[in-house]
Amino acid sequence: MKTPYAALAAVAFAAAIAAPALAADETALAQKSGCLACHSVDGKIVGPAYKDVAAKYRGDKGAEARLIEKVEKGGSGVWGQVPMPPSSTVKPEDVKKLVDWILSLK
Repeated sequence: MKTPYAALAAVAFAAAIAAPALAADETALAQKSGCLACHSVDGKIVGPAYKDVAAKYRGDKGAEARLIEKVEKGGSGVWGQVPMPPSSTVKPEDVKKLVDWILSLK
């Protein structure tokens, strides 16, 4: 009977180890893509903190698609009057990775 619990503990431990690595990968992608010039995970710079974005859209089923579009095309008015320029040089699959990472933040 202990084996299922040991396996579950091993999976949980592996996930806990992998999570920081994934966050580091996404942070590196955000840096490479130029996102961190205006955003940070925890605090407002020019644009909102990513944790604030995640909190605003938590539970919103259409948030991923809207945010992907906003990153790709740019926009303004949701977080203030400073416009976010389009990120036309960032590959669509990277935009999706970044948006999914941002929405996963707590």
